[in-house]
Amino acid sequence: MAAAQPERSTLAASGSFALAARFSLRVDEQNHSGRLDWQHSPTSDEWLLSSPFGQGLAEIVSTPAVACLSAGDGRRECDASLDALTQRVLGYPLPLAGLADWVRGRGAEGGRVDALGRPLALARDGWYVDLAYDSDAADAADAPPGRLFISRPGGPELRLVIDAWTLPLGANDAPAAGVDAISPLVLPVVPATALQATPLPAATPMTPLSADH
Repeated sequence: MAAAQPERSTLAASGSFALAARFSLRVDEQNHSGRLDWQHSPTSDEWLLSSPFGQGLAEIVSTPAVACLSAGDGRRECDASLDALTQRVLGYPLPLAGLADWVRGRGAEGGRVDALGRPLALARDGWYVDLAYDSDAADAADAPPGRLFISRPGGPELRLVIDAWTLPLGANDAPAAGVDAISPLVLPVVPATALQATPLPAATPMTPLSADH
């Protein structure tokens, strides 16, 4: 079922959002999959990673000054940035710092667009991002992407399927149709398994984003 979607222009103006998504990560012929609950604001990000069955794997909290990962064995890993943290803990880079723009269809100025003017592809810092949408109807021209395929030559491949959006609701705002409105989200602390010590579960089949992938 397609996710309830706010408009891209609403997301851009808000600056803050929360989303629930499924991810599939391919690294060195190995596949991992799971679920992501993510709260983003201009000053922080909170990520809760779970297995496809809902078992907590890790929690990551990132600010402009530091990024920290909390694991179930009590280990806490911190680094100066989110990208540096994933590189050190996982052994390979993940472009998590760029996702806040990409899931909102931002950062694709001058890139390829579809017939409705929505961005289809962009490149940033050596990463290539393909975006796909849940509807091609004319009234979906301002919809954010529902699926992303992110890759880097010789590096990881990340697929993201967005299942639900949540937006903060101001005093004079009304929620968009089908989109939840929230006060600031507090992610639950879930017992986690260290990503470095225990691989994520094997990938479950996911619908390809395009014929090219």
